[in-house]
Amino acid sequence: MGRGRSIHMVNGLAFSLLRFVVRGFSDWRQCLCAICLGPLLFQGCALLQPPPDIAAPTEAPAQPTLPKTSVDIQPAPSELVPVAPTAKKSPAVPAKLPQTGLASWYGAQHQGKQTAGGSNFDQAELTAAHPSLPFGSKIKVTNLANGKSVEVEITDRGPFAGNRIIDLSQAAAKALDMIDSGTATVRLELASGQ
Repeated sequence: MGRGRSIHMVNGLAFSLLRFVVRGFSDWRQCLCAICLGPLLFQGCALLQPPPDIAAPTEAPAQPTLPKTSVDIQPAPSELVPVAPTAKKSPAVPAKLPQTGLASWYGAQHQGKQTAGGSNFDQAELTAAHPSLPFGSKIKVTNLANGKSVEVEITDRGPFAGNRIIDLSQAAAKALDMIDSGTATVRLELASGQ
């Protein structure tokens, strides 16, 4: 059955059902409400259909082929090595330190979720998200408003909001005394041990 024919059949069914519903109401207000809401309901259902696939298929790049031999050699199933998923790669151009800018923090809404570095986020640990510093980097973060500082480990990518340069875990934000304000102007520099 073609798509146009099935839509026509559904529309016919919708109007038949609408007529049945209208006959069931004795009050003219209920009838008017059914007449107005019925088409809206059925129009909404029609909009839920998936759009047709219009993307052109992409061609795989040509692979050099080896001369064909008379026997195809396939590896035994025991020789196949599963590939473990890897963490997302760091960008090629790391940030230059020191950096000064706006920091924010994130906590409970991300608790237990996997970070871009592959570990699970723990808001009680001294960690941070940075757009380009390598995962595992130890960074000293100083709140320029009060002079407090903390060392954090880069475990995630971000921040993704506005002009911020780093997202800190809740524990790191607490150490910098920026929980209430939500953001603070900070300086980032390499930790003393690195």
